[in-house]
Amino acid sequence: MNRELLKSIVEGVIFAVQEPVTLDSLARVLDGVSPEEIRSVLAELEGEYTRRNRGFVLTRVAGGYQFRSLPSIAGWILEMRRTKPSRLSRAALETLSIVAYNQPVTKHQIEQIRGVESSGPLRSLLERELIVVVGRRDIAGRPLLYGTSKRFLEVFGLPDLVSLPPLPEMETLTEPEESIPPEESDEDIQTEPHSED
Repeated sequence: MNRELLKSIVEGVIFAVQEPVTLDSLARVLDGVSPEEIRSVLAELEGEYTRRNRGFVLTRVAGGYQFRSLPSIAGWILEMRRTKPSRLSRAALETLSIVAYNQPVTKHQIEQIRGVESSGPLRSLLERELIVVVGRRDIAGRPLLYGTSKRFLEVFGLPDLVSLPPLPEMETLTEPEESIPPEESDEDIQTEPHSED
């Protein structure tokens, strides 16, 4: 198969499918074409769409590839659809952040970090399919464990969880500060590793 036909097929498949298209699914469709050649075509298409500087680009997101409109033109697209973007409450955003950076995590752990009851935000995030139940913790009561979903990656435009921006000083956000008497220096303080719930 010649390169231009291969590019057209890959482009057409990604265009026709609503969710991100993975390399594996393209390899199944393109029987006989090596994953390396498909990956090369995807990289070439990504570059071409980026250089075009038009209304949309080919983006690697949620473990696959998808055409996405540029964030800079979102206002006009929303006006055309006459819809307002769906907003998350502050509580839901806090809860989602905790799940994203601590997954898998239980409701109790989320509530310990937030300091408030979190059933409502968890329900909202589950309904929006931004988080999913990923299992149960092997302790008394077997509480549910929550993690982010593929939809979370799509909504936030992330190729994978490794691409989450670093959260500075995570421990200082999740552990209560202890007051240190002024006469002690940093060298006098010994810390012990904390255990997880």
